[in-house]
Amino acid sequence: MTPLYIIPARGGSKGIPRKNIKQLGGRPLIAYTIDTAKEAQCVTGGYILLSTDDKEIAEVACRCGLEVEYMRPAELAADTTGSREVILDAMEWAERRGIYFDSVVLLQPTSPMRVADDILGAMKLFTHGTDMVVSVCESDANPYYNLFETDADGILHICKGDGLFTRRQDVPPVLEYNGAVYVINPGSLRKMSLGAFPCRRPYLMPRSRSIDLDTPADWERAEQYISK
Repeated sequence: MTPLYIIPARGGSKGIPRKNIKQLGGRPLIAYTIDTAKEAQCVTGGYILLSTDDKEIAEVACRCGLEVEYMRPAELAADTTGSREVILDAMEWAERRGIYFDSVVLLQPTSPMRVADDILGAMKLFTHGTDMVVSVCESDANPYYNLFETDADGILHICKGDGLFTRRQDVPPVLEYNGAVYVINPGSLRKMSLGAFPCRRPYLMPRSRSIDLDTPADWERAEQYISK
Protein backbone atom coordinates (compact mmCIF):
# COMPACT_ATOMS: atom_id res chain seq x y z
CA MET A 1 0.00 0.00 0.00
CA THR A 2 1.56 3.27 -1.14
CA PRO A 3 -0.31 6.33 0.12
CA LEU A 4 -0.62 9.85 -1.16
CA TYR A 5 -0.90 11.86 2.04
CA ILE A 6 -2.90 15.04 1.45
CA ILE A 7 -2.96 17.85 4.02
CA PRO A 8 -5.69 20.35 3.03
CA ALA A 9 -5.06 23.86 4.36
CA ARG A 10 -6.80 26.71 2.60
CA GLY A 11 -6.18 30.26 3.72
CA GLY A 12 -9.74 31.51 4.16
CA SER A 13 -10.86 29.91 7.43
CA LYS A 14 -13.58 31.93 9.18
CA GLY A 15 -14.48 30.22 12.48
CA ILE A 16 -10.87 30.59 13.65
CA PRO A 17 -9.13 33.11 11.35
CA ARG A 18 -5.81 31.86 9.92
CA LYS A 19 -6.18 28.76 12.07
CA ASN A 20 -3.88 26.54 10.02
CA ILE A 21 -0.85 28.62 11.00
CA LYS A 22 -2.16 29.99 14.31
CA GLN A 23 0.08 29.15 17.25
CA LEU A 24 -1.16 26.22 19.35
CA GLY A 25 1.04 25.32 22.29
CA GLY A 26 3.81 27.46 20.81
CA ARG A 27 3.73 25.84 17.35
CA PRO A 28 1.79 26.49 14.14
CA LEU A 29 -1.27 24.23 14.05
CA ILE A 30 -0.22 22.66 10.76
CA ALA A 31 3.08 21.50 12.30
CA TYR A 32 1.30 18.79 14.30
CA THR A 33 -0.17 17.18 11.18
CA ILE A 34 3.07 17.49 9.22
CA ASP A 35 4.94 15.73 12.03
CA THR A 36 2.50 12.82 12.26
CA ALA A 37 2.34 12.44 8.47
CA LYS A 38 6.13 12.26 8.25
CA GLU A 39 6.26 9.75 11.10
CA ALA A 40 3.71 7.53 9.33
CA GLN A 41 5.55 8.00 6.03
CA CYS A 42 8.67 6.48 7.59
CA VAL A 43 6.68 3.24 7.90
CA THR A 44 4.56 3.29 4.75
CA GLY A 45 6.53 5.32 2.22
CA GLY A 46 4.48 7.44 -0.13
CA TYR A 47 4.30 11.17 -0.79
CA ILE A 48 3.09 14.02 1.44
CA LEU A 49 1.29 16.78 -0.44
CA LEU A 50 0.16 20.06 1.10
CA SER A 51 -2.92 21.44 -0.66
CA THR A 52 -3.10 25.17 -0.02
CA ASP A 53 -3.90 28.30 -1.97
CA ASP A 54 -2.06 30.48 0.55
CA LYS A 55 1.62 31.42 0.17
CA GLU A 56 2.08 32.12 3.89
CA ILE A 57 0.74 28.67 4.81
CA ALA A 58 3.10 27.15 2.25
CA GLU A 59 6.04 29.07 3.75
CA VAL A 60 5.17 27.94 7.28
CA ALA A 61 4.91 24.33 6.07
CA CYS A 62 8.36 24.64 4.50
CA ARG A 63 9.76 25.90 7.79
CA CYS A 64 8.18 22.84 9.42
CA GLY A 65 10.19 20.60 7.11
CA LEU A 66 7.68 19.86 4.34
CA GLU A 67 8.64 20.64 0.76
CA VAL A 68 5.74 22.37 -1.02
CA GLU A 69 5.64 21.92 -4.79
CA TYR A 70 1.89 22.10 -5.44
CA MET A 71 -0.40 25.10 -4.97
CA ARG A 72 -4.16 24.66 -4.99
CA PRO A 73 -5.98 26.62 -7.72
CA ALA A 74 -7.87 29.65 -6.38
CA GLU A 75 -11.17 28.31 -7.72
CA LEU A 76 -10.81 25.33 -5.35
CA ALA A 77 -10.32 27.47 -2.24
CA ALA A 78 -13.85 28.82 -1.77
CA ASP A 79 -16.09 28.11 1.24
CA THR A 80 -18.34 26.06 -1.04
CA THR A 81 -15.59 23.85 -2.50
CA GLY A 82 -16.01 20.20 -1.56
CA SER A 83 -13.29 17.86 -0.34
CA ARG A 84 -13.72 15.60 -3.37
CA GLU A 85 -12.76 18.32 -5.84
CA VAL A 86 -9.72 19.29 -3.75
CA ILE A 87 -8.50 15.70 -3.49
CA LEU A 88 -9.06 14.93 -7.18
CA ASP A 89 -7.02 17.98 -8.23
CA ALA A 90 -4.16 16.94 -5.93
CA MET A 91 -4.32 13.38 -7.28
CA GLU A 92 -4.13 14.62 -10.87
CA TRP A 93 -1.13 16.81 -10.03
CA ALA A 94 0.68 13.83 -8.46
CA GLU A 95 -0.12 11.56 -11.40
CA ARG A 96 1.19 14.10 -13.92
CA ARG A 97 4.51 14.05 -12.07
CA GLY A 98 4.77 10.28 -12.02
CA ILE A 99 4.12 9.96 -8.28
CA TYR A 100 2.71 6.47 -7.71
CA PHE A 101 0.00 5.89 -5.09
CA ASP A 102 -2.74 3.34 -4.58
CA SER A 103 -4.53 5.06 -1.71
CA VAL A 104 -5.17 8.59 -0.48
CA VAL A 105 -4.79 9.50 3.20
CA LEU A 106 -6.50 12.80 3.99
CA LEU A 107 -5.17 14.47 7.15
CA GLN A 108 -6.90 17.68 8.19
CA PRO A 109 -4.74 20.09 10.22
CA THR A 110 -7.67 20.69 12.58
CA SER A 111 -6.99 17.36 14.33
CA PRO A 112 -3.71 18.08 16.16
CA MET A 113 -4.17 15.33 18.79
CA ARG A 114 -4.05 12.50 16.24
CA VAL A 115 -0.87 10.38 16.42
CA ALA A 116 0.95 8.39 13.74
CA ASP A 117 -0.41 5.13 15.15
CA ASP A 118 -3.93 6.38 14.36
CA ILE A 119 -2.94 6.82 10.73
CA LEU A 120 -1.25 3.42 10.57
CA GLY A 121 -4.13 1.74 12.40
CA ALA A 122 -6.66 3.11 9.93
CA MET A 123 -4.51 2.01 7.01
CA LYS A 124 -4.38 -1.55 8.36
CA LEU A 125 -8.18 -1.72 8.13
CA PHE A 126 -8.14 -0.78 4.44
CA THR A 127 -8.85 -3.89 2.37
CA HIS A 128 -9.73 -4.73 -1.23
CA GLY A 129 -13.24 -3.48 -1.91
CA THR A 130 -13.18 -0.86 0.82
CA ASP A 131 -14.13 2.62 -0.34
CA MET A 132 -12.89 4.41 2.76
CA VAL A 133 -11.63 3.86 6.28
CA VAL A 134 -12.60 6.83 8.43
CA SER A 135 -11.65 7.71 12.00
CA VAL A 136 -14.52 7.94 14.46
CA CYS A 137 -15.17 8.35 18.16
CA GLU A 138 -18.12 7.35 20.29
CA SER A 139 -20.79 10.05 20.26
CA ASP A 140 -22.25 11.63 23.38
CA ALA A 141 -25.57 12.13 21.61
CA ASN A 142 -27.57 9.01 20.82
CA PRO A 143 -30.67 8.73 18.59
CA TYR A 144 -32.03 5.91 20.77
CA TYR A 145 -31.69 7.93 23.99
CA ASN A 146 -31.34 11.72 23.84
CA LEU A 147 -31.80 12.82 20.21
CA PHE A 148 -35.34 13.81 19.20
CA GLU A 149 -37.26 14.96 16.13
CA THR A 150 -40.60 16.75 15.82
CA ASP A 151 -43.52 15.40 13.83
CA ALA A 152 -45.89 17.44 11.64
CA ASP A 153 -47.70 18.66 14.78
CA GLY A 154 -44.50 19.82 16.45
CA ILE A 155 -44.51 16.98 18.98
CA LEU A 156 -41.15 15.49 20.03
CA HIS A 157 -40.39 11.85 19.44
CA ILE A 158 -37.20 9.83 19.74
CA CYS A 159 -35.16 9.57 16.51
CA LYS A 160 -34.74 5.79 16.61
CA GLY A 161 -36.35 2.97 18.53
CA ASP A 162 -39.31 3.13 20.89
CA GLY A 163 -37.82 5.62 23.36
CA LEU A 164 -38.08 3.23 26.32
CA PHE A 165 -34.36 3.08 27.20
CA THR A 166 -33.78 4.50 30.68
CA ARG A 167 -30.00 4.04 30.93
CA ARG A 168 -27.36 5.30 28.48
CA GLN A 169 -25.36 2.10 29.08
CA ASP A 170 -28.11 0.00 27.48
CA VAL A 171 -28.46 1.81 24.15
CA PRO A 172 -26.60 0.73 20.99
CA PRO A 173 -23.32 2.69 20.66
CA VAL A 174 -23.27 5.44 18.06
CA LEU A 175 -20.15 6.64 16.24
CA GLU A 176 -19.36 10.03 14.74
CA TYR A 177 -16.65 11.16 12.34
CA ASN A 178 -13.90 12.98 14.22
CA GLY A 179 -12.16 14.44 11.15
CA ALA A 180 -8.71 13.03 11.94
CA VAL A 181 -8.00 10.32 9.32
CA TYR A 182 -9.57 9.35 6.00
CA VAL A 183 -8.02 6.48 4.02
CA ILE A 184 -9.65 6.65 0.59
CA ASN A 185 -9.78 4.38 -2.43
CA PRO A 186 -8.77 6.62 -5.39
CA GLY A 187 -10.92 4.62 -7.82
CA SER A 188 -14.00 5.03 -5.62
CA LEU A 189 -13.41 8.78 -5.31
CA ARG A 190 -13.25 9.17 -9.09
CA LYS A 191 -16.70 7.59 -9.34
CA MET A 192 -18.60 9.22 -6.47
CA SER A 193 -18.51 11.60 -3.50
CA LEU A 194 -17.25 10.50 -0.09
CA GLY A 195 -20.76 10.54 1.32
CA ALA A 196 -21.95 8.11 -1.35
CA PHE A 197 -19.37 5.42 -0.57
CA PRO A 198 -21.22 2.15 0.14
CA CYS A 199 -18.33 0.52 2.04
CA ARG A 200 -16.97 2.71 4.83
CA ARG A 201 -15.08 1.09 7.71
CA PRO A 202 -14.58 2.83 11.07
CA TYR A 203 -11.30 3.28 12.90
CA LEU A 204 -12.17 4.01 16.53
CA MET A 205 -10.19 6.72 18.34
CA PRO A 206 -10.55 7.89 21.96
CA ARG A 207 -12.28 11.22 22.54
CA SER A 208 -9.04 12.61 24.00
CA ARG A 209 -7.48 12.48 20.51
CA SER A 210 -10.65 13.46 18.68
CA ILE A 211 -10.62 17.23 19.20
CA ASP A 212 -11.57 18.91 15.91
CA LEU A 213 -10.82 22.64 15.86
CA ASP A 214 -13.81 24.46 14.39
CA THR A 215 -14.55 27.15 16.99
CA PRO A 216 -12.62 29.33 19.49
CA ALA A 217 -14.01 27.10 22.25
CA ASP A 218 -12.45 24.05 20.56
CA TRP A 219 -9.15 25.93 20.38
CA GLU A 220 -9.25 26.78 24.08
CA ARG A 221 -9.91 23.13 24.93
CA ALA A 222 -6.94 22.06 22.79
CA GLU A 223 -4.67 24.61 24.49
CA GLN A 224 -5.71 23.25 27.89
CA TYR A 225 -5.08 19.68 26.75
CA ILE A 226 -1.61 20.49 25.41
CA SER A 227 -0.66 22.46 28.52
CA LYS A 228 -1.32 19.34 30.61
